[in-house]
Amino acid sequence: MKKRALFAGALAVPAAAGIWGAVIEPHLFAVRRHTLPILPAGAQSIKMLHVSDLHLAPWQRHRASWVKALTRLEPDVVVNTGDNLSADIVPEVLDVFDGLLDVPGVFVLGSNDFFSPKAKNPATYLRSPSEVKHRTEPDLDVRALIRGFEARDTPVGDTPNRDTPGQTRGWHFLDNAEASLTIRGTRIDFCGLGDSHIDCDRIRMNADAESRGPDALDYPRFDPDAGVKVGVTHAPYSRTLEALTSAGADLIMTGHTHGGQIRVPFWGAPVTNCDLDRTRARGLFPYRNALVEISAGLGFSPYSPVRFACRPEVSLLTLVPKD
Repeated sequence: MKKRALFAGALAVPAAAGIWGAVIEPHLFAVRRHTLPILPAGAQSIKMLHVSDLHLAPWQRHRASWVKALTRLEPDVVVNTGDNLSADIVPEVLDVFDGLLDVPGVFVLGSNDFFSPKAKNPATYLRSPSEVKHRTEPDLDVRALIRGFEARDTPVGDTPNRDTPGQTRGWHFLDNAEASLTIRGTRIDFCGLGDSHIDCDRIRMNADAESRGPDALDYPRFDPDAGVKVGVTHAPYSRTLEALTSAGADLIMTGHTHGGQIRVPFWGAPVTNCDLDRTRARGLFPYRNALVEISAGLGFSPYSPVRFACRPEVSLLTLVPKD
């Protein structure tokens, strides 16, 4: 009898963990909050909402409803770091973000905004980052997604969190591009890089530069007069973090890792799906002279539909003046 009980217990524990990770935890959405003292002295505080890795599929109505309700947080600016799709459902994704498109924002794309996920052995993630580089032509309507997020044809009128009444709704596309927004009186310069997971980042070195630092880079670059300098990219590969910090970023915002997606309690993430150390799979940490904030994101591939000890999340960063 004792052997049977032990055998039953040995089966019950992984079964319960499987049910939790596949059925329960993927619906336990969370808002991770950070307060960052990076604004100029005397500036008004700014609430920055970071959304990443939605990976929306048609049947995921609970996730869609939760994200639509994020307007309740009343952010001043939105940063979307990509991987919004798990299928060719651009209208549904745009509907999810419709309310937040009235808030000033920026976005970059991830590999799953170009390419639909493919079935693969999840164990391969333990050996090396996933491979999508052999696929050259997007099979998702990424152009429609970009047009929808930019949404430049609809004026928003006197929306309270916009400094310029009558400015059109929508976000700025930052794949290897720049944008400047004035939020609550502070100028924020954003500089983005394309998804380095599929080699879409365009880091350009200055051949005439003799030393490291901002002068060594043609891109990314920041205006030194900006109140805050924010780098944005989908995947936190070390080369992108190095480039953005060398350019003078105060803050770098990224996603892609899913926080490890399946974390070991009291030990952490086994992988990051990039070349970043597994201990930096999510959260906030210093990197050279900048802060890096990695969102564990909201979703997963439909072929790996589980999260364990890693709740789906968005981040709400409250920027305050420096001490």
